[in-house]
Amino acid sequence: MASTTTPAAKGLSKPRLTFWQIWNMSFGFLGIQFGFALQNANTSRIFETLGADVEQIPILWIAAPLTGLLVQPIVGYFSDRTWHPTLGRRRPYFLVGAILASIALCFMPNSPTLWAAAGMLWIMDASINISMEPFRAFVGDNLPSEQRTTGFAMQSFFIGTGAVIASMLPWMLTNWFGVSNIAAEGEIADSVKWSFYLGAMVFLLAVLWTVFRSHEYPPEQLQQFDDTGEDEVPIEALSSGELQQRGGMMNRAGGIAAGLGIVSVIGLVQAELNKELYVLAAMLVAVGLLWLAAGGMMRKGNYQNGFVTIMSDLLRMPTAMKQLAVVQFFSWFALFSMWIYTTSAVTRHIYGATDATSVAYNEGADWVSLLFAVYNGIAAVVAIGLPWLAKRTSRRFTHMVCLVIGGLSLISIYFLSNPDLLLLPMIGIGIAWASILSMPYAMLAGALPADKMGYYMGVFNFFIVIPQIVAATILGFIVGYFFDGLAIYALIVGGASMILAGVLSLRVEDEE
Repeated sequence: MASTTTPAAKGLSKPRLTFWQIWNMSFGFLGIQFGFALQNANTSRIFETLGADVEQIPILWIAAPLTGLLVQPIVGYFSDRTWHPTLGRRRPYFLVGAILASIALCFMPNSPTLWAAAGMLWIMDASINISMEPFRAFVGDNLPSEQRTTGFAMQSFFIGTGAVIASMLPWMLTNWFGVSNIAAEGEIADSVKWSFYLGAMVFLLAVLWTVFRSHEYPPEQLQQFDDTGEDEVPIEALSSGELQQRGGMMNRAGGIAAGLGIVSVIGLVQAELNKELYVLAAMLVAVGLLWLAAGGMMRKGNYQNGFVTIMSDLLRMPTAMKQLAVVQFFSWFALFSMWIYTTSAVTRHIYGATDATSVAYNEGADWVSLLFAVYNGIAAVVAIGLPWLAKRTSRRFTHMVCLVIGGLSLISIYFLSNPDLLLLPMIGIGIAWASILSMPYAMLAGALPADKMGYYMGVFNFFIVIPQIVAATILGFIVGYFFDGLAIYALIVGGASMILAGVLSLRVEDEE
């Protein structure tokens, strides 16, 4: 299925697609979001049922972000170099990932032991990422620039819809169909099992719909369109001096990253800070060593392999992508602060409950679950209108407005005392969520070279995963050290971060 292309003269415009063609090419995201929502809502429950302590759950969950960090750029790199005469460029990965993820979804609630469930989470998350990563590049490949906002907004609609339905599946099965939500010790409830079975079926069928009802342009034709970023000089065409220069750049970057990581580890040990902070330092060391290895290989002339290409391109991201990376970092840092701390913030700040076994605490926690469903539903609706606003203003302005509204909404929770009024901030957060899932990708697609669309979309996932790891490692320290353990202040920090992301989005060079 591998394909190599040569640069072709540009100048053609991609034909516009109809609403239903965009619907068909995005429909698979409904299934992907079913898988992610079931995973996010029920994995901790499965872990605890199989005997996990509360302290063990974060380390068991680390599989999800690390898997995406590794899988997405690799899948993107290979999908850029794939062409199947029937399935095309991205659709083989949709199909393989959907089959593997559907099998994993069926096995996950039947895991016999805790560590079997942890291993299945790795497999399930990797499989979902195999399907998900090429979907972002799929829009960039198939849609002209003026329709990309609509394409990514359509994906946001399916993400919101899938999240609401899949998150409520166990509750619906119990309350509407009488499926038991309790089980013997060490057994997973039938409501959870059947939710995963139904999710596996929806995942596979939705992706199959996109696979067989969408088309792709052959690589030769794709190179001729004029709405992608400038093609780069192939690495094979670089002179010996240019190879030495690029290899030296990777060596310098690797030395700096590894050095900072080692210094950070020493500092953390000396200060006796939380061991979770070691994750960030270890990541710096690992990336630094990889750059050093790739730089050394390139300088020796051993550059015709995927490893060197991936590490080299990581340093050569387009300008717009670097600008969007900063916006993404602060946006997702805000989101993870919300996902981690909203339950604690609402139960203590509004319900006055600190005992996790109390009636007030559980009422507050249940209300938070419903609030999260509300903002996902709002996002699905708002996504439909975002292209209209972006067309009349700009994608940068639209994203800024949505993020500022979301940030102010997060901060406003501090000033509320009536639980019912929490529905109002959820509207603002839903507006921001719809934009986060669409606008950055619409702005990014036009800056990427056609032959590296998949790879750079995968790398763009770094700026979702890294803030997740940062939030998980430092927010607890910040809240405990500066705010006396009061989780409501984590939401204020998150709101300020989202507003900052909105302001920074105005700096992005977006060629609409």
